[in-house]
Amino acid sequence: MTLWLALDIGGTRSRAAAVTNTGAFARRAQAATPLALEAGVELIWRLADDVLAGERPQAVGVSIGGPLDWRNGRVSPLHQPAWRDIPFRDMVAGRFGCPVYLDVDTNIAVAGEYLADPTRPQRLLYLTLSTGMGGGFLVGGRIYRGGDAAHPEVAHQAIPFRCRHPERAVCECGSEGCLEALISGNGIRRIYGVPAEELDPEAWSEVAYNLGQGLRNLTVICAPDVIVLAGSVALGGGAPLLAGALQVLHRNVRIVPIPQVRLSTLGPDSALIGAATVARLGYDPVG
Repeated sequence: MTLWLALDIGGTRSRAAAVTNTGAFARRAQAATPLALEAGVELIWRLADDVLAGERPQAVGVSIGGPLDWRNGRVSPLHQPAWRDIPFRDMVAGRFGCPVYLDVDTNIAVAGEYLADPTRPQRLLYLTLSTGMGGGFLVGGRIYRGGDAAHPEVAHQAIPFRCRHPERAVCECGSEGCLEALISGNGIRRIYGVPAEELDPEAWSEVAYNLGQGLRNLTVICAPDVIVLAGSVALGGGAPLLAGALQVLHRNVRIVPIPQVRLSTLGPDSALIGAATVARLGYDPVG
């Protein structure tokens, strides 16, 4: 069987899928991501071997947290502190002997969301609220990159926020006032002392307000047509979280068109589907 390999390496969970030439998942596997580098790499090899079942992949698509050096394939995911300047693309290529397409998870995921949307939005902004927070932006079907191919870090904008424990709103990047410190899974645990699924209504209201302020900034700066929200926090908060954020967005944006804002239709699979897509078609598949 002709197969491609998709890898989605997250700060909490890592997943692998063997993909057929139609884009369907032939087999998939997942496990909790270890903290140690060696254990993490060994886990990824095991998951990959499990789904490939002895087959050699034609190519591999890799989704992983940023920051990373996209040109050289070196990764330093913020929420995996043992992974710093790791030449992971070369490691994967050496393991499987095939082309490897690697990028920040949100860039990979936005490709999956784009191809799943029959309207093909001209400007599609993808935001994930999970262990951390990140985003990917497609303009004219191509991934937007900053200067020197830098990945825009939308989670590290500052906002006027509401928080019952502002002294706990400390971002893992080391800066003050970051949106990620307020609405990511790690941020929520740090501030409220419980995981997102155990938040009380008042806490969810604060998270929704802060998300809305972030959406306000991104709307007036990027002027997207569609914003897609994904990740365990966004999908766990669901319609009430989205409604609260939209109230803030509509109340405060008057000078540019307000985009369609919706929850991901791919659920937790957007990054894995995106990785499968870039593996089959080569990087920047929607360009």
